Amino acid sequence: MHSTSSPFPSVQRRKLLGAAAGVTAAGFLTACSGGTKVGAGQNGSDDTPAFSGGEYKGPKVTLEYWNGFTGGDGPHMKAMLAAFNKQYEGRITVKNTTRRWEDLYPAMPTAISAGKGPDVAVIHNDQIATFAVRGTLMPLDDVVSALGLSESDFIPAVWQAGVYEGKRYSVPLDVHCLADYWNVRHLARAGLEKAPSDRAGYEDALKELKSAGVAQPFWMPNKWQAHLMFMSLLWQFGGDLYNEDGTEALWGSDAGEEALGWMTEQIRKGYSPAQVAQDSQYNAFKNDKTSFTWDGIWQINDLKSAAGKIKWDMAALPTIGSSPAVWTASHNFVLTSQTGRDKNKAQAAKFFIDYMSERSTEWAQAGMIPARNSVRAKAEIARLPQIPLAENVDIFRFLPALPGLGDVQRAALELAVQKAVLGQQSPAKALAEGVETAKKMLAENKQKYAK
Repeated sequence: MHSTSSPFPSVQRRKLLGAAAGVTAAGFLTACSGGTKVGAGQNGSDDTPAFSGGEYKGPKVTLEYWNGFTGGDGPHMKAMLAAFNKQYEGRITVKNTTRRWEDLYPAMPTAISAGKGPDVAVIHNDQIATFAVRGTLMPLDDVVSALGLSESDFIPAVWQAGVYEGKRYSVPLDVHCLADYWNVRHLARAGLEKAPSDRAGYEDALKELKSAGVAQPFWMPNKWQAHLMFMSLLWQFGGDLYNEDGTEALWGSDAGEEALGWMTEQIRKGYSPAQVAQDSQYNAFKNDKTSFTWDGIWQINDLKSAAGKIKWDMAALPTIGSSPAVWTASHNFVLTSQTGRDKNKAQAAKFFIDYMSERSTEWAQAGMIPARNSVRAKAEIARLPQIPLAENVDIFRFLPALPGLGDVQRAALELAVQKAVLGQQSPAKALAEGVETAKKMLAENKQKYAK
């Protein structure tokens, strides 16, 4: 049910977001023939006229647009595209290709190299570094300049996510994070009006819910969402993911053990089944079987459609550790090196990004948090259920800007979390083994992605 995908040792390092956990940097490298840049010598970024804003005045072009909006956010994106194609019929046609994120990312480099990929795409912030370092993206500094965009109107970490090696490669569209969803009727049975925001209150609520007849009020996943929950808790307990230069995994710390220990504790206490299949925790919540679930805000519209089955509400994740924090990601518009081979397409694609970025108000209806402060302040946006989650943007945490990090997360961190939640290893042992795997992979990535 997930349509989407993180923090840094410091605010300055918060540059990219975690999204589809199964992204394969290995597939990217294979497509790039080891160290060859896909766009090397053909991205056209040096001789493509700078974008100055305003209407597109070139000949008719067709743009290939790829994204991974396969969930409840998909219809909103399709509606925005339909409006664009209708308005600019005869000048620009945008052809939409929607694929699962975990399929889209490894497919893009090969397709772009063959000239059969996207001209413009939406990717998560944690993929920008990987694609940029291989020359697969075109810089967008001229677009940002023409639009008059600056960090002052954005959540700083989201704005910085689009910059790699001093060049801007993306225009942020939104922010999306985990949230705490609760079953209103279940909580009423336990004498609660809303979910507690602190550890003691949350744990007491689970105990009361079980006593009130909810056999297993908080199902603990071992796959999707599990690693996002773990990272959120890691930061809450004061831990970090990786060191400053991306050579060492830090999530095997005491903070990591506390985070993963709390997750497995919910199973030992009987609040969750021992083995929860992919997406089962969300489906159980949607079908009125569980009281709480931590899931992404991209589920809002899907839950609205389930109004006859469940009465629900949502808030920020409870602070289980010492300070609030939550895994966060961002969707970003990018131009590919394929576009740079055609000056007219490059200009049309930049105009398309301009058009779409101005309509983040409409995109907020998909359940996302607009990346721009000025948009979130609009009255029609402020009333949306996800907007209160951005009252304190300092709690947002993002994955660091490390090329190839998706593979490390999948093969090391996510696997460690899974083993512990399934009871195959203790949190300490699972994390220790995962950190060793991560160390080797980070070292390999330094060589793979060397300039």
